[in-house]
Amino acid sequence: MERFAKMALLADFYGPLLTPKQGRIWDLHYEQDFSLVEIADLEKISRQAVYDLLKRTEKILQGYEDKLGLIRRFADEQHKLSEVHQLVQEFEHKDFSNEKAWERHQSISQKIDEIYRDIEAS
Repeated sequence: MERFAKMALLADFYGPLLTPKQGRIWDLHYEQDFSLVEIADLEKISRQAVYDLLKRTEKILQGYEDKLGLIRRFADEQHKLSEVHQLVQEFEHKDFSNEKAWERHQSISQKIDEIYRDIEAS
């Protein structure tokens, strides 16, 4: 996984657990693409302090993922939903013994499509 994408996922899942300062510096660097020097100037700290704080924060966030596995579980569930979505799309009207069953399938299929689109959009 690309480094910035991985960092974004870690922040999405575990960012609220950071201190306000960690969160602010994380946001400036990874979300707003500020350089370490720019952040150091804004925060009135050294570039090395920014670097150290970002590295510590990365370890903290990765530690949360290692212990809780929310991102891994989310990816697993997303993959399973993708498989279900594909299987549901393969059914045809002729596969159902009566019209009521086909209508229920259509209703379920629409709900799965909505969930699938919502997940892909996020």
